[in-house]
Amino acid sequence: MRLRSVVRWISVGATLWSGAGLQARERPSRDVTGWVSAVIAKIDPAEGAPAAAGRKRGRRTVVVRVQIAADGFVNRVDIERSSGLPDLDERARGLVRAAGPFGPPPAPLLTPAGTTDLSFPLQLDR
Repeated sequence: MRLRSVVRWISVGATLWSGAGLQARERPSRDVTGWVSAVIAKIDPAEGAPAAAGRKRGRRTVVVRVQIAADGFVNRVDIERSSGLPDLDERARGLVRAAGPFGPPPAPLLTPAGTTDLSFPLQLDR
């Protein structure tokens, strides 16, 4: 998985999608960026060793949407855009669930309901 390359994109996306009232033009704080990086770092090893260069053709992208509670537990994992392979989509969902719980989200990301939503791509080998 090449999740580290999307950390900045996710932190901006998390700010926009969280519904916490942050303006789209605001830069994410270090707390937000650090928390998103920690989430990514926890999901990344869940997949295991990176694929060999020759296996890149077998990679598919799944876009997941994750709802994380104020205590860091994963409430929900939805497939926002399928890889086209139901088994791979389920594997992506399982990887995110297995990586939780995460640290509590920073206050600026929390909605009035006490959750935050992240949406990001996962590249997985078939």
